[in-house]
Amino acid sequence: MREKVQAFLASEGGATAIEYALIASIVSISIVVSLTSASTSLQAMFKSVHDAFTANGH
Repeated sequence: MREKVQAFLASEGGATAIEYALIASIVSISIVVSLTSASTSLQAMFKSVHDAFTANGH
């Protein structure tokens, strides 16, 4: 029994999985923030184009 407990405590498999999960979550958050920023810029650009056409009577 003692050997099993020592083997469990020495195992690093769970720690590696948690590290990969943290990296994946950081990457996901970065993607969401980037896409949100790009979306805001695209909306402003298309609004500007729309306003230009509307102002010229098209």
